[in-house]
Amino acid sequence: MDPLELARWQFGITTVYHFLMVPLTIGLGIVVATLQTMWVRTGKEQYLRMTKFWAKLFLINFIMGVATGIVQEFQFGMAWSEYSRFVGDVFGAPLAMEALIAFFAESTFLGIWIFGWGRIRKGLHLAALWIAVIASVFSAFFILAANSWMQHPVGTEMIDGRPVMVDIWAVLGNDTLWAAFPHTIAGALAVAGGFLVGIAWWHLWRRRVDGIDSVDENGRVIVGTTGSKGRDEVDHKVWLSSLRWGGWIALVAFLGTAFTGHWQAQLMIHQQPMKMASAEAACHDGTAFSVLSIADLRGGGATTCDDIIGVFEIPGLLSYLAYSDFETEVKGVNTLIPEYQEKYGPHLPDDPMYGERAGAEINYLPIMEVTYWGFRLMITFGGLAALAAAIALWITRKGTVPESRWLKNLALLSIWAPFGANTAGWIFTEMGRQPFVVAPNPDGMDQIFMYTAAAVSPGVDGREILFSLIVLTGIYGVLLVVEVLLLTRYVRGGVPAGMPELTMDEDIDDEDRKDRDDVLAFAY
Repeated sequence: MDPLELARWQFGITTVYHFLMVPLTIGLGIVVATLQTMWVRTGKEQYLRMTKFWAKLFLINFIMGVATGIVQEFQFGMAWSEYSRFVGDVFGAPLAMEALIAFFAESTFLGIWIFGWGRIRKGLHLAALWIAVIASVFSAFFILAANSWMQHPVGTEMIDGRPVMVDIWAVLGNDTLWAAFPHTIAGALAVAGGFLVGIAWWHLWRRRVDGIDSVDENGRVIVGTTGSKGRDEVDHKVWLSSLRWGGWIALVAFLGTAFTGHWQAQLMIHQQPMKMASAEAACHDGTAFSVLSIADLRGGGATTCDDIIGVFEIPGLLSYLAYSDFETEVKGVNTLIPEYQEKYGPHLPDDPMYGERAGAEINYLPIMEVTYWGFRLMITFGGLAALAAAIALWITRKGTVPESRWLKNLALLSIWAPFGANTAGWIFTEMGRQPFVVAPNPDGMDQIFMYTAAAVSPGVDGREILFSLIVLTGIYGVLLVVEVLLLTRYVRGGVPAGMPELTMDEDIDDEDRKDRDDVLAFAY
């Protein structure tokens, strides 16, 4: 049992799972704060109901995100102690800012917002939510600052064999960070937009099949009511507005990811050229973008460039992505491997820290199946999410959705498309950096890098990591079931799940109603 491979699997599984919650928390938080702002400004009942419903789902996801995120910190010390020692003098500042400033403000003001309904003025209550949401965005910024330094080290000097930060502003001003940050926020908004579209479609569909809403001869909605506040005319406005908000958010977010992704690609071609070459299966220098390449299975898979077969390419597009022209050639794998070997050596150092790998030959080519298809899945899922949003906006232009069950199922499935895009992009970003855990900076800081083989904890054997891998995967599996059940329960419950007072018996006296509304009533 190889401790390094098991540690990588453990970190990958837990991090990808945690990252499912992160974009939804950030994106949905921005949406909820905007909805509450609309309610405070207009006083319209539909915005209050929208705020309460989507906030319930936001809080469930936020809690699960905090629970799964805590494990990441322990993993660094348990399985990646050498990595922690190497990056500690750099990561200390941004991660301290994330914990002491961003997360502290986020959790504190979110608590004020949760327990402040009806207890503090509307303006102050709204301000508390916005502070919490903005703090979550800053939290992402500081974490991305650390990750971007791993992609492109800046603002540091090597002292006694370890990088030490000498310029915090260089770290926080890293161009890699400023490309990754808006890309991540746009991806988070895409997730939130798809979430709104799918769930709102389901509720509009339920109103149709339950006979509440109908359409006239021109296909325009005739809004009905059951006589309950939970399924009245305002309820229809809640779901139609949610769907159309989600559709426009998803489309704008897709454009945001496209433009920032283009910026990232242009940085990547300079900072990590091997990552871009492997993402394109570009074995030779050229200008063409590979729409489809396949591995020759007779050669055992895409382990070398001899196994790659190009099927369909667009001439000049790769050069445009990299250099904004159609003629400059992009270096391929066969050109880059000798350059990497000349700069960083063909073999791992003969050092005890590498264990059995000391002196082994270095493979500078990442797993091409992962980088190539990860890059394309990111684009494909992002495009599908935008397409679903555009179709939903077109279909609902007359105020409702069809009674079609298969369209409803497609709308629910579309929720997962932006999640898939975010996950594929994250895996591509991290695995494309191999064999480095800290990639070298080609602009005069080549001595600051770390091989993944040197990052794993030397005192942990494969059995220990395997045990923790099984335990953590099992716990995360249980948490996944819990979150899905909770989200499903409150989604199916509709607005009354977030506003139980809507369907309370009107003859309940004020004191009993206060006790039901008070989430801390169980404590006294």
